[in-house]
Amino acid sequence: MVHAISLPPGEFGGGFVDDLFLGRLEAAAHPSFEEICRLRVSAHFLVGRGGGVTQYVPVMKRAWHAGVSSWEGRERCNDFSVGVELEGDAKTPFTGLQYEALTTLVAVLSRRLAGLCPDRIVGHQDVAPGRKWDPGPCFDWSHFRGLLRRGVALPAWEPVWE
Repeated sequence: MVHAISLPPGEFGGGFVDDLFLGRLEAAAHPSFEEICRLRVSAHFLVGRGGGVTQYVPVMKRAWHAGVSSWEGRERCNDFSVGVELEGDAKTPFTGLQYEALTTLVAVLSRRLAGLCPDRIVGHQDVAPGRKWDPGPCFDWSHFRGLLRRGVALPAWEPVWE
């Protein structure tokens, strides 16, 4: 499941996303953090603007990224999905490096997750319509799916699975 996040809203690279996912976001750091600093939220991965990938939760463990959600008749998508956050917002195009990193990450995950195929990669807005907007209008699904079809050379690294 593809998401988008920026903290503070519309700002990138400050390390606040790490703080949120690690449960150490300080309310006093920015006015917008007061309402989110106590949330229990995480993702399996974050893809930064420069294409760097950070893993927060082992792939086979539950991350708290989808909230109230449903996909193909199944509720509670956190129970069966991998959450990938892209550092971004609804107004800023994602970078080429982010698309490349996301494509590589999907290829790496596909080595062990047999059911992972392009038509099973969805956005947060697809599983929580009307409640969530991300990854939003700036995420180019056709470009991303084209990259998936083209394929990538698989890196030697492996995510943490268990």
